[in-house]
Amino acid sequence: MSTQWLSLVATIWLQSISGTNSNFPAYSSQLKHLLNLSQLQLNNLAFASDAGKILAWFSGVAAANLPLWIVLMIGSLIGMIGYGVQYFFLTNLHAQTTTPYWLVFLLTMVAGNSICWINTVCYILTIQNFPLDMQLALGLSTSYQGLSAKIYADIVDVMFAKFSSDGKARGYLLLNSILPFIVCLIVAPVVARSTNVGDSGSGSWYSCSRKLSSGFVLMFLITIVTGTYAVISSSLGVSTLSSSRLPQLFIFIGIILLVVVFPLLVPVVEKIRENVQNKCWVRQRKVCSFPTEEQVNEAPPLENSTVKKGGINSDDLAEEIEPKLMLKQADFWLYFFVYLFGATLGLVYLNNLGQVAESRGHARTTTLVSLSSSFCFFGRLVPSLLEHYFTRTNYMGSRAGTMAMMMAPMSGAFFVLLINSNISLYISTAIISLSTGAISTISVSTTRELFGAKHFAINHNILIINIPIGSFIFGNTAAVLYRRNTDVGKCMGMTCYQTSFMIWGSLCCLGSLLALILHSRTNKL
Repeated sequence: MSTQWLSLVATIWLQSISGTNSNFPAYSSQLKHLLNLSQLQLNNLAFASDAGKILAWFSGVAAANLPLWIVLMIGSLIGMIGYGVQYFFLTNLHAQTTTPYWLVFLLTMVAGNSICWINTVCYILTIQNFPLDMQLALGLSTSYQGLSAKIYADIVDVMFAKFSSDGKARGYLLLNSILPFIVCLIVAPVVARSTNVGDSGSGSWYSCSRKLSSGFVLMFLITIVTGTYAVISSSLGVSTLSSSRLPQLFIFIGIILLVVVFPLLVPVVEKIRENVQNKCWVRQRKVCSFPTEEQVNEAPPLENSTVKKGGINSDDLAEEIEPKLMLKQADFWLYFFVYLFGATLGLVYLNNLGQVAESRGHARTTTLVSLSSSFCFFGRLVPSLLEHYFTRTNYMGSRAGTMAMMMAPMSGAFFVLLINSNISLYISTAIISLSTGAISTISVSTTRELFGAKHFAINHNILIINIPIGSFIFGNTAAVLYRRNTDVGKCMGMTCYQTSFMIWGSLCCLGSLLALILHSRTNKL
């Protein structure tokens, strides 16, 4: 049991450092200056990071044929090469002036692909170890990926405090290269040990794993405190942090304690409980109603089922669908466009956040990126809270309906951005980040719910191909509209992104409608 929780802690650490593309807005303006890029070229670099997901299915195939710890190390090495070579070019003045754009684009694409490998390992590890509490565990672990941008920003602000803005941009690339590799190296033994725990530890559908809720309660408390701390520290603003390095150092130490140290309390507590009470079934004999022999024989395999309130949760009884068959189903394409007009659209906005802030004359880009990261963290946690609440109230709607619920405020936030004020910028960014994080997390369980667990790694990586497609279409459209209002290479004012926000808001409304249609088709599950 404690090994299961240790695997969750390992997944949290991996997700905390895997979102290397999320800190791109923090140094995009400096990168544009260092490499002498146009706005369209800069947008294409953001697309390149997402384009790495086109080959994400390779990680799914690798995970099906190789040990997960090897898949993890392959992903970290790919990222080290992609970001490390870029760092070399930016620190070498001669290489910086002679670096061809196509090479930077290719390296960014390679670096973006590395994230898929780490995420695939995290998803599979969580599903294997918590088959009866999948959404809870997935939501808790993936929420920390939303915190990646803030973690990197805090490290850069401490380690590169005396550097210029160009030096900080190089700092981001250096950290993106080495930090994921170091963390993957540390957790690889845990991943190797935890890979088959779910198979051996929860052998039947009435397993007592549902009573692991005390561990989830503690992890929820740690996670909520972490998110609250992140939001408050991000909201303090640059003006209160840049005057002294000491406050920023304290904030950085606080984040490290909350993300690295405190989650370790959960497996420690569970290990103590395991030793004291010895066996799970002895502890629950007086409170569990064990099924009869006939019920056990009639119960479906654990692989395709989830227990809820001591019984089978029918919304996880998904048919196992192969990738080729999945591509022929109308539900997949509805789901594809819901994600495209929801989470992908939100990611495109966040990729352009640095340029949006600059066009409005907003000098606190790092603070804005940290704020978006903090709310994305909470957004990724929302599905777990909903799942926990609904399972306790004996009701659970389709996850497509939850997506529609999260996309409605997101569409409104794009139109709020048309208001020329910093308050509207902060509020809209917070809402978009919250919704984007929630939809990203819900999609993991939705893929399994609709198409089964057997081919999950490949099926889900096929779905997220919509991210580079949306990044290219939406990002380049915004870049073209931006260039129309450019004066001496830079656009300033509300007109830079005004039309883009209207288009994005309308598409998000369409996505909400499609999510409701998907809900009506899948709610019968």
